[in-house]
Amino acid sequence: MARNGINKRELDKWAKNFVKESNRSLERAQRQNPLRVSAQLNATASVSAVPGGEAIEGSGLLARLLLWLDVRAQQNPHYINVSQFLEEAQLPDEDPSVLAFELEQRDLVKVLRNWGGPPEVHLTDAGRAAIHRMKKLRLDRAARLRYTMDAFHRWLFDTAADQAPVTPELFLTTHAAYFAGSEITETELDEALAHLTQYELVEYLDTEPVTVAITSQGASCALTGGSVQDHINQPRTGTTYNNYLPNAKGVIIGEQQHFTQNNTDGIDPTLFVQLAGYIGQVSPILGLPETDRVEVERVAQNLHDEATSDNPEPGRLRQFATQLKAKLLEGASTMAATQGIQMAEQALTTLM
Repeated sequence: MARNGINKRELDKWAKNFVKESNRSLERAQRQNPLRVSAQLNATASVSAVPGGEAIEGSGLLARLLLWLDVRAQQNPHYINVSQFLEEAQLPDEDPSVLAFELEQRDLVKVLRNWGGPPEVHLTDAGRAAIHRMKKLRLDRAARLRYTMDAFHRWLFDTAADQAPVTPELFLTTHAAYFAGSEITETELDEALAHLTQYELVEYLDTEPVTVAITSQGASCALTGGSVQDHINQPRTGTTYNNYLPNAKGVIIGEQQHFTQNNTDGIDPTLFVQLAGYIGQVSPILGLPETDRVEVERVAQNLHDEATSDNPEPGRLRQFATQLKAKLLEGASTMAATQGIQMAEQALTTLM
C-alpha cells in the first residue's frame, strides 16, 4: 500500500488503460481523416524547417553567417562568437543576438545562454546539412538567375517609389545581392535585367549613367506576392497587340503583348514586335559604339514599323531581324546583347 492510501498497483493499471485507450482514439482519428492528418504534419514540418516560408539560401545575411560559421567550426568545434562575423563583414548596425536567435529558430545552431555576454553558437546537424545543400545550390545557374530576378525586382519595387529611375548597380551593395551565401555578380545582374526587360517588368531609361525603372506591369507583379516566374507562367487570356511609337530619344517603348493588328498573310509578327521593342529599350547597355547603337535603333524602328503594319512582308521582317542579329554578334558581348540574339533567332524561325 502506497502512502496517503493510494494503491500503486491500481494506479499502474489505470495508467496503462489510459495510454491504451488514447492510442485507440488516435488510430480511429487517423483512419477517419488520413489525408488531413498527413497534410497537417507536413505543413508543420515545413514551417518548423523554414519559419516564415523563406529558404535559408535566399535570406542574404543569415546564409552568409551560416557559411562563415562553417569555416570557423573547422578551426574551433566549440561555441563561436557571432559578433566576430559582423566585425569582419563591417556590419556594425546589425544585432548579433538577433542573428543568432534567428538561426536557432531554424534549428541551424544552438545558442549558448551566457546572459550578458556576446552571443555564442555552435552548428547543429541540421545546420551542417543546410550548409552542404547551399554549397551545391550556389553552383546551380538557373537557381541563381531565378533568385536574382526575384531579388532585384523586389528591391526595385521597394526602392523606386512612383516608378522613379534607379541605377541598377546599387542593388549589388545590399544584403539581398547574395544567393546561398555567395555574391551576385554584375554579369548575373545584367542577365536578370535582360529577362525582366523582355517580360516588361522593368524598362531601361536613356540616361547617363543608364538607369532602370519598374513598369506598371512590374508593380502589379510585385503586389501579387509571387515570384517573377509565377507571373511569367500564368495563363494568358487571349493576346491583343497595341502599336506603340518610340519616345523622343528613339527608344521603342510599350507593352508589345497588347499590340493589335489584322493581316491575312498568316504571319504572326509577335516575336518581331517584341524583338524591336526589346532592342529599343536596352540599346544603351548593349556595349556598342555610339554610331553602331544609333544604327541598331534605326533598324529596330524599321522592324517595328514593318511588324506592326497591316500586312507585314516576310522578306522585310527577315531582313531587319537578320541585320539586328548580325550587329549584335559583331560588336556586343553583354548579357543584354546575348538575349537580343536569342530573340532574333526565335523570331526568324517563325518564317521558316
